[in-house]
Amino acid sequence: MKNIHNRKYLEERRKELRKNLTPAEAILWKHLQRKQLAGKKFRRQHSIQNYIVDFYCASEKLIIELDGAIHLDFAQQNYDYERTQNLENLGFKVLRFENKLIFENITNVLEEISCHFKN
Repeated sequence: MKNIHNRKYLEERRKELRKNLTPAEAILWKHLQRKQLAGKKFRRQHSIQNYIVDFYCASEKLIIELDGAIHLDFAQQNYDYERTQNLENLGFKVLRFENKLIFENITNVLEEISCHFKN
């Protein structure tokens, strides 16, 4: 299988996104970086095929996406659905959280993420 991770043509965009995290991404990243959550290594702004995902844990094949107001748009919801289906068809588990949940209840978000760890 051709390498589907971190394709070179997306490198600059990934770097740009890492430098400009949304406030919700920055909060969640503080809890995921340096293997703080159950010793699992997460990457931020990781690309899989043509998609750049917010957070990715390779050992769990787990993707975490944060959704802001733009994701309420019908066209964006359709794109998100197709994107999730494509990633899940590749064997990944995709979890989506609204930004609001990150700000209001980070503990529950972290518990939900942990529930999807294999062991």
